[in-house]
Order: sequence, then C-alpha cells, then structure tokens
Amino acid sequence: MKLSVLSCLLLSVALWGCSGLQSKVTKGKVSIVPMPANITEKPDSFLLNKRTVIVAATEADKKTAELFNEWLKMLTDYQLDIQSTGDHNAIILHSGSDTTNAEGYTLDVAQDKITINGNSGRGTFYAVQTLMQLLPFTTHAREMYVPGVNITDAPRFAYRGMHLDVGRHIFDADFIKKYIDLMAMYKMNTFHWHLTEDQGWRIEIKKYPRLQEIASKRKETMAGAYNDNKYDGTPYGGYYSQAMIKEIVKYAADRFITIVPEIEMPGHALAALAAYPNLGCTGGPYEVGTRWGVYDDVFCAGNDSVYTFLENVLDEVTALFPGKYIHIGGDECPKVRWEKCPKCQARMKQEGLKDEHALQSYFIQRMEKYLNSRGKRIIGWDEILEGGLAADATVMSWRGMEGGIAAAKQKHDVIMTPGDFCYFDHYQSLSPGEPLAIGGFLPVSKVYSFEPVPAELNKEEARYIKGAQANLWTEYIPNSSYLEYMAYPRAIALSEVLWSPAEKRNYNNFVNRLRNNLPMLILKGVNYAKHVFEVTGALQENKKGGLEVALDAKLNAGVITYTLDSSAPTPSSAVYAGPIPVAKTGTIRAQLFLNDRRYGNEYFQYFIYHKGLGKKVTMAGEPGKSYNPGNTAALVNGIEGNASYNDGQWFGYNGKDVEATVELDSIQDIHLLGANTINATDNWIYPPKQVTFSVSDDGKSYREVYKQTSFTGKGVNKIRGSVNNVRGRFIRLQMKNYGTIPAGAPGAGSPAWLFVDEFIIN
Repeated sequence: MKLSVLSCLLLSVALWGCSGLQSKVTKGKVSIVPMPANITEKPDSFLLNKRTVIVAATEADKKTAELFNEWLKMLTDYQLDIQSTGDHNAIILHSGSDTTNAEGYTLDVAQDKITINGNSGRGTFYAVQTLMQLLPFTTHAREMYVPGVNITDAPRFAYRGMHLDVGRHIFDADFIKKYIDLMAMYKMNTFHWHLTEDQGWRIEIKKYPRLQEIASKRKETMAGAYNDNKYDGTPYGGYYSQAMIKEIVKYAADRFITIVPEIEMPGHALAALAAYPNLGCTGGPYEVGTRWGVYDDVFCAGNDSVYTFLENVLDEVTALFPGKYIHIGGDECPKVRWEKCPKCQARMKQEGLKDEHALQSYFIQRMEKYLNSRGKRIIGWDEILEGGLAADATVMSWRGMEGGIAAAKQKHDVIMTPGDFCYFDHYQSLSPGEPLAIGGFLPVSKVYSFEPVPAELNKEEARYIKGAQANLWTEYIPNSSYLEYMAYPRAIALSEVLWSPAEKRNYNNFVNRLRNNLPMLILKGVNYAKHVFEVTGALQENKKGGLEVALDAKLNAGVITYTLDSSAPTPSSAVYAGPIPVAKTGTIRAQLFLNDRRYGNEYFQYFIYHKGLGKKVTMAGEPGKSYNPGNTAALVNGIEGNASYNDGQWFGYNGKDVEATVELDSIQDIHLLGANTINATDNWIYPPKQVTFSVSDDGKSYREVYKQTSFTGKGVNKIRGSVNNVRGRFIRLQMKNYGTIPAGAPGAGSPAWLFVDEFIIN
C-alpha cells in the first residue's frame, strides 16, 4: 500500500522523466499549488546555472535565500552565491514594508533575471516557495530552465493552520521541523502544537518537575480499535525540553510560521493531576491516562491552587512562544466532579454562577484575564461559548460550523476547523486494507470542497472568520510515516482552500497540478497517500431503470481496467469505456494503470442484486445530520454499509423509529426480505426492539409477513426473513427504536441511535 522513498523516486522517473542522466536542459512546469491569485505565462524562460546569483540585501531575505539554496542543492548538488547587488543572471529578492498585506508578492521570470518583490519579508518568502515549484524536479542537473511567468499573489485568509497532537503519541524534534518545512512549502503559517493531554504532558515546566517525572509517562497504550479494549503493556513517554522548544520556535520563525501552544484546561488534565493530585476535586490518586476518550477527572474550578499552578505554567509557556495566541483548550470538560465538589459548589455560590457551565466560563475568563495581563490572547475550542464567551477570546469551531457562526455574530474572531472537513485523523479512503483510523471519511476531494465562510454570515460578520486549520489527533497515529500518510496530500488541498481566491478553485485542475507537484514530496521523503488518484465509482440509474457504476480516476493518460469475477484487475483486463451495469450479485474491481504500473487504490465494491435495487423508496422522518446518505436511494443501491458506519451508506436515527417503503414495478412473488442494522452500544448505537416487514398490492392496505425481536450479534446485524406464498408491489420495513440508553451504559439517559441500510427484497 505504501511505497518506499526509493521506489517512489524510481516511479517519479518513469512518470515525470526525473532522470539525472538526461543530457538536455529540462524546463519546469507552471503547475503551482496553492494556485496564485493572478498568473500570466510568458514565452521567455530563465536559464538557472552555477553562475546565477541571488541578490538579497536584508538579513531576512538572506535567510530566505539560504533556504532556497537548500532546496536547489537537493536538485543540482550546488548552491548559488548570495550577493547584495546584481542585475543579470540573478534572482533578485526585495522586501517592502507593507504591513496591511504583508504576505503578498509579485514574481516575474524574464530571460535575464527573476525579480521578486515581497510586500514584506513574509511575502518574499512565499514568492520563493512559488519559485521552487517552477523549477523542474530533475536531480543532479547542471542547469535548468525556469518558465517565464508574471505572478501577483496574496492569501485569501490570514490564518492558515496545521495542528498536531503530541499528547497521545509524541514525535521527535527533527520530525516537528520536517512538519514545519512541509507547511511552509505550501504557504501555511500557523502550527497549533497540542502539548498536554490526559495521556501525556509534553512540555518541560521547570517550576513543576513532577510534570516531567510523572505526567509525561503512561504505563501502557491502547492497542487496536477502541472497542477492542486491548493494551500493549509497554511504558510510553517523552517530553520536549525548553531548549528543544526554543530551537523549534526559531526554526518555525525563520519560515514565517507562528507556533500556537495548547495547554489544556479545565479538562483533559489527567496527566497533570497524576503528578499533582491536589489539583483535582477528589485529591486522587490519579494515573496518567492509558485509554483514549474523555475522563471525568479535571482541574478543580473551586481550588485557588489550580489557578496558581496554571498561571505559573503559563508564565513559562508565554516566555517560550512569542506569538500573540495561547490555546487553552476548553473542550470536553465533564462536570460530574464539579457537581459533587464542595469547593466548586462554594465557588459557584461565591461568584453567583447559575450552573457548572457558568463555572467553566468563569474558569476560562479568569485564565484569559491572566494571559491578557501577559500580553497574550486566548484561543479555545467552541465549548468556550457555553456559559458565556470570554471578552477577547478567539473560537476554534470544531463541532461543525455552528460554533463559529455564533462567535462571529458575537463579533469574536473565528478559526474554522469542522470535523467533517478538517479532521485528518479520519479515513481518507474506503478501500480494503486502509490502516486503522478513528473513524469518519474525509477524502481529498471533500477537503478541497470546504468553504470556511458560512453563508449564514453577512459581509460584516464574515470578517471575523480569520481562516481555518487541519487537525491531526494521534490516538491511532503512532509514528511519523503514518502521520505523513494521513496529512498529505490533504494538507495541500486545504492550503489551496485557504490561500487561493474562491472563484479560481477547480478540483480537476487542482489534481492535475498536484500530480505535477508530487515529485517535490518524493524528494522531501514524504510518505504521502495515493488516494487522490484511486479509482472511484458513482452509482447512477440507467435507461432500463436499473443501476450502473460510472468509474473515474484523476490521472491524465491513465487507463482504467476492471473485472466482474472478483479477480484483481491487470493491464490486460477489460478496459473501462463506459458505465458498468449492476446485473448480478458479485464484486466489481477496477484499477488505474499508467505505463502498465498500478497507481492509486483499487475500486472494490461488492453488490447485492435484488428486486428492490434502484426502485422508488420513501422513508418517514429525517435521519440525523451526521448519518444521512443524502438520498433515500442509498437504501436500495445494492451496497451494504460497513461495520465502521463511515461509508455514507447508513441512515442513523436518534431516538426515532424507522419506516421505509419500496415500490416495485409490479405485483411480484417475494421469497426473502432483509435489512441490516448495527449493534455498537459503546457508541450509543442499539439494535431495534422489533423489526416488521409488511406487503401491499396498492400501497394502502398492508399485511404483516415477517417479524423479528431478537438481535444478539455485535457489529452489523443482517436481518433475513424467508417468507412463503407472499406477493406484493409495495414492501414496508418498520424498525422500533430501543429508546433511552439504560443506566450504567455509555450515554445513559440519552436516546439510542438506530441504524439501517440495504433493504433487500427477493
């Protein structure tokens, strides 16, 4: 599934002609990601060779020139002289002092020189990132042509971020620098560093040495999926010293990236409580978390020692990170300890707070005032809206767009990071064999479709949307290779969303530019995912009233071949020339080939052929927003939803019954009726209390033909009922919801979810 760096490099030679043995001078392509605001191609080209010089007058521009030389050496084995003057065979860097649009620039490639004018040093740096993409990705070249262009460019959003959780799994300083390098290549400017968690405290605090001695270590780690409830039995730990952090902060600043540190409060604090149990409501003892998820033990909001501790911690944090923002978390803070804690209840009474949500708001506002006194502003996850928003807080909207909309309407700055578009710990392909992820489904195409400014905001309110960021939570990401696999190329898609004008974005065009850009990732040794070029299939109705599969892949000159007998496609298999009818139960497999090389993931889909396939279906009531395929036709499309319920096939109803009716073409004999449901009680999904199938000739008068009341299997339950002497045209499926989740179970007291997919009629 994952190619080694060497094999990827060899593949790039075959695909893009990246050979160091070529005798002719190669020319770069105008294929820039993210797409510049304005670009005009010119007939002239600039010949770059060992005699070319870089002209840089300021110290900032000289640093940028040195970074360009590092990249050039990877391509050519030589670097260019950096001079303070020059006008011929030169790359001229000039930075202005435009603070209103500091990241903008112009870049002109002419026959005798390349001229870069940055609105500031930032703009010059981003122009050089663009120039790097104009070079041909040819190793060991003595000289190369840079295509003639004139570019005027500036970003759409001021905040363009990537997040990294190091609490669940830690990554060494060298990889953090590589992560920052990749961000800079694609013009991202903010690194959100999630440094503290229930499962590990990762930043050295000199005043509190037990954070390093105890809070940075856990006795073991979850192994496999959450519901497996297995552990590896191996101690795990680590933290970043303040010396390391200073080095990384400077490294990022040289690349015009601001680091926003996150110190979680008042929740996700179990590791800190293990080191200093007096900071919790019960006094402990506590243990650094070994299980993923949310813990009830949080910082005690009624204990003044907690605020003293956090103020001292933040004093050391603010000294390390010069940016204006400190992220204080504020999310997923259960109130069960506060409800029973005498100190918390006394605090509520003392401050006149109506409930525990208001107590959390008090906690956040108190910490905000302290950080404001240190010249900092706070960012928090959208839960900080609950109980009242702190005066100068910036909201990071992760539970959808709603929190961001509410904050913008209150005239607070917003960073959009909704899970549906920005959580890169979600699966990016539904292909068999994908490595374990936390759930969800977020392909590159969906990332690219993201629009950070909600339509619900007017022009004035929209000004408060400062940008967006991708989040990488690492419960299931134990190493840097897998992290790169999850981040790229999705991060590149997000970079274009945040940098380029909205009206210029075009997914097919983006994919073609991305294809030309991939050798850049290969040269950087990035284990990027290949899903963007995988074969995808879209179901559609054919002229005969049945269903057919239209295949597609985003690689120019590639050929799709397919099989219908479950065998793996080869270059000599049937060549795809048009939609494939779903005419029998079985598997359609398809693969993209270029020069007889397999590329991207295979399309692999098992279909159940039955009488209801593609027929008219009506459903009573709306499913939940997060579990709605968007069209009732998904209930009879021949595709069974998977056990992870992340494939867009399942209809999920929260506290509601299911009723669906399929209309056949005529009154027909019926021998079998079926449907699938899910039993995953740990995730609040319960099997139905009862399932009933009924039939009708006219769609008005129904007679029951099959009933089932027992559903014992875990995971997907396949309900199949054989019936005799049954005829009908209208077939109705009814499922009765379990109701309220019982005491002692996860989600107790909440309405149960009921899932249904593939209504089968034979």
